[in-house]
Order: sequence, then structure tokens, then C-alpha cells
Amino acid sequence: MFPHPAVSSAAFLIADPTRATMLMVLADGRARPAGELAYAAGVTAQTASSHLAKLLTGGFLSVETQGRHRYYRLAGSHVALAIENLASIAPISSISSTGAMRRMPRSREARELQFARCCYDHLAGSLGVAVTQALQARGFISAAVDKEFDVTPDGMGWFLTMGLDVAALKPTRRGLARQCLDWTERRHHLAGPLGVELMSRLCAIGWVRRSKSSRAVQVTPKGWAGLKEQLGVDERTVQAGV
Repeated sequence: MFPHPAVSSAAFLIADPTRATMLMVLADGRARPAGELAYAAGVTAQTASSHLAKLLTGGFLSVETQGRHRYYRLAGSHVALAIENLASIAPISSISSTGAMRRMPRSREARELQFARCCYDHLAGSLGVAVTQALQARGFISAAVDKEFDVTPDGMGWFLTMGLDVAALKPTRRGLARQCLDWTERRHHLAGPLGVELMSRLCAIGWVRRSKSSRAVQVTPKGWAGLKEQLGVDERTVQAGV
């Protein structure tokens, strides 16, 4: 049996290290200009333009023009999911903080991204896994079929105390809460509409902050206190796993 043409085409586009790096940089869901993507991938603006054109044609990216600038973003969360799942196949030690291959990704940026980062618009990394495991341990969510999470009645109540009305969320075709395999931790974190809204809520109440220059997420002192009180998630325990 021959591979499906669409699979072969997508695999070819992702296989290039420069394009893979650009896709990983964009996996936080934000739009970035070509110059920033060129810098992240370590290539010239002309080379970056060629790669971005291929990713646009291949359906991986969308582009928005504002004045003289063009801003690129992933075509959707399905692209981020595919990239993260593919990254989880490779050994942790062989993947850099941006997706390029190297031996020991122990730079400060790599440690920050492993600790906490945005996977499209939900929380990933050691912190994302720790929060998800705490939600399960307290019976707020439970693993279900087809890589989904079910939200329990206790969970509905807890999320509501956090200012998040689960009943008002609109499920996608993949469900309301999804198990997303974390490519650095090899365990699942919470994704889907519930994961996105939880991340948004944590930002809104000042528990976490998204970096302006990377996918990294920082936890505020208020956030550590809240995570400890609400979920038993301790800073030292999470940091020890990085």
C-alpha cells in the first residue's frame, strides 16, 4: 500500500529542520513576522520567505497583512496538535527548545519551555502536566475514551469557583477536554476548549503570565500560592522535574 499523497506532502514539509523550527515557534498560537521567524530558525529573510511560502501552500500556516508587514500563524490548533505529537516521538534529548535537533537542550530557554509553555493556547510542560494530574487526583476530571477527559460534577463546581463555567463551553469535534501528549514530559496535559479557557483564566486572575518573546509561561507568586491551595501543586516539586 502506498502512502496517501497528503500524508507524504505534509511529512515532506515538516521534515525540513528550518520549517520544523518555524512551526514550533508558532505553536503558541500567536502571529509572528517573517523576520522574527527567520531569526529563530537561523536563516536569511529570503530563505525564510521561501519556506513560509511552502508552509502556506501546504496548509500549515495562514497569513495576515498589516501595512507593510505580513504576520504568520498556524492554520489552526490541529496543526499545533500534529506538531506536538510528532515531537513526542523523538527522544527528549534530541529536540531543542524551538524544534531543531541537537544533543543537550539544557539552555535557559529550553529549561523554561520544559517547565511551562503554551501549546497553542493551553498550558503545557511540567506545570501543565502537574496541573492536569492534580485535577485528576482530586476527581475533577477523569480519563475517557478517544483521548478525552470527562469533567465530573465536582469538577464542574471547582471550575465554577475559578470563574469558568464549563457548561457554557462549546465542544469541538474532538470533545470539550482532550488528553494532549506533552512532548517533553511524555505524559498528558489538558487541551481542548476547557484547556484553552483554563489557561485564559489563569492569565486573567494573575496566576501566570505569557512571555512576549517565546512560548514560555511564568508563574507569579500569587499563582504559586493559588496552585498550592487549590490543587496542591508545589513550585519545588514541579521545578525538580525539569
